[in-house]
Amino acid sequence: MDEPSSHRSPEGGGVGRFLLAAAIVLMLVAVAGATTWWMYSREPADPTSRPAPAASASQCPDADLTVAAAPEIAPVVQAAARTFNQDPSDKCGPIEVIAEEPAATAAASVKYDVWIPSSSAWVTLAGVRGAAYKIDGEPIARTPVILAAPAVLAAQLAPGGQTSWAKLTAGAASGQIPAVTMPDPQNNTIGMLSVYAVNKAMARTTPDAGIAQLRALTLRSRLTDATSNPAQLMTRLAGEWNANSVTSSVGVFATTEQQLKAYQASKHTVELKGAVPVDGLVEADYPFAIAHNNRDADLTERLRAAITKAALTRAGFRTTANPKAMPLAGDPQQLAAAAAMWSGYKSLTTQVLLLIDASGSMNQKITAPGGRSTTRAALLRQSGGIAAELFAEDTSVGMWFFGQPTPSSPAHVESVPFGPITSEVAGKTRREALGAAMARYRAADNSGTPLYQSVLDGVAEMQPKVRQGAVTLVVVLTDGVDGESTFKMSQAQFMQKLTAQQDPNRPVPVLSVGYGPDVDMKALNEMSAATGGAAFAATNPADLSSAIAKAFLAAHAPR
Repeated sequence: MDEPSSHRSPEGGGVGRFLLAAAIVLMLVAVAGATTWWMYSREPADPTSRPAPAASASQCPDADLTVAAAPEIAPVVQAAARTFNQDPSDKCGPIEVIAEEPAATAAASVKYDVWIPSSSAWVTLAGVRGAAYKIDGEPIARTPVILAAPAVLAAQLAPGGQTSWAKLTAGAASGQIPAVTMPDPQNNTIGMLSVYAVNKAMARTTPDAGIAQLRALTLRSRLTDATSNPAQLMTRLAGEWNANSVTSSVGVFATTEQQLKAYQASKHTVELKGAVPVDGLVEADYPFAIAHNNRDADLTERLRAAITKAALTRAGFRTTANPKAMPLAGDPQQLAAAAAMWSGYKSLTTQVLLLIDASGSMNQKITAPGGRSTTRAALLRQSGGIAAELFAEDTSVGMWFFGQPTPSSPAHVESVPFGPITSEVAGKTRREALGAAMARYRAADNSGTPLYQSVLDGVAEMQPKVRQGAVTLVVVLTDGVDGESTFKMSQAQFMQKLTAQQDPNRPVPVLSVGYGPDVDMKALNEMSAATGGAAFAATNPADLSSAIAKAFLAAHAPR
């Protein structure tokens, strides 16, 4: 591998007018991810609260110096420590080296004289917990994080030996990559660095932080295994003989160049190849951190000198920094917070009915970025077709268009019947049907907006479908207010009907996005609050996506 009506046009210029498309993409991406994000449910999660791996026990209590080293570099450090033994056969010399995951060391009550974790970030995070270590000089070793896979899949993911996090995300979302495996970022350096890199890579695809966050979330939602240990995974793969089985069960996974080299050197049956993601190159570095209460400064200095560059190179490490590697966040707590968000993600089966505004105001002319003249409806067609690809395989979805072009027209029409995203509709998968429906989407001129009746009907439609273990939603996208139709009712009448319709045993939250200055946000807020959902205005170019992301995730938090 080596996205006639009395309504007024929205104000705010071309960029502001373009926000409807961004809002729709974001909403559908969020729904497609089927997410429950725990840190938005109540209080923010403590990024250091996740249980860490168990600490290793000391075998040499009389050692003059105790060193904790990440398991992959520990053999090199242990070999250097043995050069201080007077008796080569003595298991315990003056220096004891314990192979231990950095997360365990950072959380342990027992502190070591020297610590060589797989990232300098662990040292700072340990300091947050009260441990006192000081990094001595430059890291003694480095190794880049790579994406690895069986050779046949690697050729697909990285033609010409180059790949990217963006390509991995797109391949996973479209189903072209059968499986993706990553470690828990709160307990594993590769996971922590990978999550950081994914978020940075997605940030390069859009100037909006909210959309970038949800694009990263798309990859998280497609993981086959989100808690794998790369070293244990390599051991497992070493015993495999069927590359096709590995491709479907493990697929692409994050590891380091050093670990892949060690695997390749043993010539296993299942051939693995790997490449550095060009849009997010991060390195595991191995700092030499000395405890403030270090018991023997001279022995510590001699140990560092004994860990030679030649020995590290033979073990597959690099001893100089890659100039293309991204620097880590200045505040390692940012790494920890991103890791906590990723680890706290929950994937639940989602049942969603999309209610899309097809009233006449959607045909109003607007100016898109770049000066192109278009309509809100045209932007919706473009956005919806892209978003249809992002629904998770365990999603059930249906779509209605609401609007009343004539007095005898119904409040809404079913564009795509409700059902599993993978099942067929008229010879196409429902995913394909959604994309085709969005491509056909048109708003009739002078069509009224039967918003309230459509919401009532949508909630009634979804209530019988509510079941344990699934999130059932109605998602409304509108640019106007209820009115100009034979279904028009007052807000008080609507709220009375909506409240009477609620069944605590069959909750159907309504998630609504209101676009532009004509939207009755008071009505949307009351509607969503009455159902346990969330409403938000898509009017501010500066913080639109981030606000929508948080509102959506909060609406899905467990009650």
